[in-house]
Amino acid sequence: MAQKVGRIVNYLDHIGVAVMEVDTGTVKVGDQIRIGEEGEGLEMEVGSMQMDHQAVDEVGKGQDCGLKVESAVKKGSSVYKL
Repeated sequence: MAQKVGRIVNYLDHIGVAVMEVDTGTVKVGDQIRIGEEGEGLEMEVGSMQMDHQAVDEVGKGQDCGLKVESAVKKGSSVYKL
């Protein structure tokens, strides 16, 4: 079952990066996530994340990070760990 872990607070379309804020739990490189609602959202494996322009392997509650995404996502979309 999918667990909500955060939300998208910004999307930088010129570089294909979503800014995700984690509300609960952790997100790690290699995790399967969905951005948006079931049946409509983007499902993907987390390939890389950055905080303050530095690569990180994990982010936790209260942190935000840049996340390379395969297609456009909407600001305010929920992020679920699958």
